[in-house]
Amino acid sequence: MSLPYLQNVTQPAISLNLDVICEGWVLKKRRKKMQGFARRYFVLRRSGILSYSIDPKHPVRDQISLPHAALSTVVGRKDIHIDSSNATFHIKCLSTEDFNIWMAAFRKFIVTDDCRSNVGKTTPRLSHTQWNRSGIIAEDIGSAIAELESAIAALKTEDSHKKNSSLKSRSDKEKYNDHKDGGSVFSMFKKSGTHTTHEDGTLVRPHLDSNLHIHFQRINVALEFLKSQHADLLRSLYAVHNDPTPPIARGSPLPATAEEKTDDLLSASRFSTPFSRRSNRMSSMTDLSDGGPVEWFDAEDNVGEEFVLEDPTPEEEKARPMFQSGSSSLDEYESASSDEEDIVPQRTIGETDPFVQARQVIRRTHLPSGHVGDEGSLFAMLKKNVGKDLSTIALPVSFNEPLTLLQRTAEELEYHALLQQAVEASDPVGRMCFVAAFAISSYAHTRHRSGRKGFNPMLAETFEDVRMRFIAEKVSHNPVVIAYHAEGDGWELNATSAGKTKFWGKSLEIIPLGTTRLKIDDDNYEWKPSSFMRNLMMGTKYLEHCGQMTIKNTVSGASCVVDFKQTGYWGASNEVAGTVLSSSGDVCARIEGKWDDQTALVLDSSHLRVLWRITPFPKQAIEYYGFTAFGITLNEITSDLYGKLPPTDSRFRPDVRALEEGNVEEAEVEKTRLEELQRDRRRRGIDRTSQWFRQVGEDWQYIGGYWEARARGWKESPVEPLW
Repeated sequence: MSLPYLQNVTQPAISLNLDVICEGWVLKKRRKKMQGFARRYFVLRRSGILSYSIDPKHPVRDQISLPHAALSTVVGRKDIHIDSSNATFHIKCLSTEDFNIWMAAFRKFIVTDDCRSNVGKTTPRLSHTQWNRSGIIAEDIGSAIAELESAIAALKTEDSHKKNSSLKSRSDKEKYNDHKDGGSVFSMFKKSGTHTTHEDGTLVRPHLDSNLHIHFQRINVALEFLKSQHADLLRSLYAVHNDPTPPIARGSPLPATAEEKTDDLLSASRFSTPFSRRSNRMSSMTDLSDGGPVEWFDAEDNVGEEFVLEDPTPEEEKARPMFQSGSSSLDEYESASSDEEDIVPQRTIGETDPFVQARQVIRRTHLPSGHVGDEGSLFAMLKKNVGKDLSTIALPVSFNEPLTLLQRTAEELEYHALLQQAVEASDPVGRMCFVAAFAISSYAHTRHRSGRKGFNPMLAETFEDVRMRFIAEKVSHNPVVIAYHAEGDGWELNATSAGKTKFWGKSLEIIPLGTTRLKIDDDNYEWKPSSFMRNLMMGTKYLEHCGQMTIKNTVSGASCVVDFKQTGYWGASNEVAGTVLSSSGDVCARIEGKWDDQTALVLDSSHLRVLWRITPFPKQAIEYYGFTAFGITLNEITSDLYGKLPPTDSRFRPDVRALEEGNVEEAEVEKTRLEELQRDRRRRGIDRTSQWFRQVGEDWQYIGGYWEARARGWKESPVEPLW
């Protein structure tokens, strides 16, 4: 089928410009979901930079460095996926001939299967940490240089205008004074912008043009940062080559810089500069990734890699979830809820209300053991599964954290007190703002959680948290679907959560599926967020939540559109901005903030009202899997839970408990045993089914009865153990 706008498109060609290897038109997948492909003009330069624009006469919109990228294709198709540490291009060639031309050009900068082993032998073997540090520093230096060039160009333009105007307006008296002072010995100490005085002798501060001052500030900040990063890069290279003399001591003109402390990672300041943000990521790299002398051979710093993807099997196509999009991340699932009837448990005589009792329990503040095992070889596992849904791939237990995905969903309700504030709000706009703040806060716990995934629950496995009457259950195994319900005074939350995670060679793309629904009085809200993990291999692993999340009041028609902004080199990170709209589309309010810091209602240009602020992370959060203080409590069996939990609760999983206590070998053995038990049940046709949720259309809804059965000691509703 030919498209009208492609009828006159010429094939890519070798350019007459010596700097350009290949250029031409291809179809590029749009950044937003469900928007298809658009025609874009791509240019590949000899430096390995692949850039694109709307057409050759328009400025470049984005670019990728092929020597630092991973390239993947599918046999028999004209699709090419190019993934670097800061961008991902999905392009489609217009013909097989075009595909061959572009691939021949791309292969000048990537490692093919034939020469991959040779590259590993001829290049120095750098440790995982050294690769990370050198890569991130080099990236920062390039960004700083670009900022310097931009500021210098602006200065030159403004300075030329100033000179032209100042020469014309200079008075004869000033010229005479200049000539008169020219013969004085002391004139050499005279500044061009000398201070003037009032009649009483007080100094008058010289006037500096504000724009000029801003440009100078930009240059000074960028220059100091560049010096700092250059010194760090020298240290990193010194560590690689084992030079007995540090580079700073050998006469480097740049000042030495002190290493940032891990405590800086835990800062929740919303006013961090882009430089401090990048430095934070850099310093966190050692904490997150250092697990021993890990050596990397396949991923070369200046040579990209090529992967060949497999077509999806009929089983994989059949396993696609039936429901629409939703909210999730690499191993994260949303918070949820359901209907209000049958939630209040029936008490036995003399029994204390479990919800009141839960609030009086003293909970632990740290885990029995810090993170153990080696997560550095994650790339070796993922590169074998480029383009596949990683939820179907079995990973070693060393890639896990001591929580199940059911427990991860409970983390998203840590700030459920915001829903109580929404219940008490006196107007619908204020209520919508608190609901939006709650939806944004559900991402806060992921700040330091990009390196490991939660344990995949067994089918019909459950998890409860009495503090917000939370119950979650795994209701489907393939695809993995989790349903959960929570409620408080005046609100109910119900959600179905699932998702696909695909690795494109450098970063992970998370495709969330599911919907969160919230009921407050007569108002019903629903939303479906999204997420993306950037810079997985080179530099620090970190989660970048980006895209739009629309919170809709299905009763009144009002909505709040929350934009998770993509992080740039020179802007603040993790920013969100929301607009509350009436049913007619009029703007009623605006909110802004960061998903890992705080969210505020904009009152006017200079006043904000804070809606939510993150609870500070524990002091040693990085050493304890990046858990929040709330997350540390989720796998604990407190005094109020003894004899109350069903045998299917995640707290009883022996593999999770072993990993929490630092015993990786036992955790691996137990994880394998539990998975084999589930396979055996499936083979014998006695696989477990959901007990507390049932499927209604595309969603799973809580059917009630859990808290009542719990109050009766599970006597009338027996629950069979899973392990």
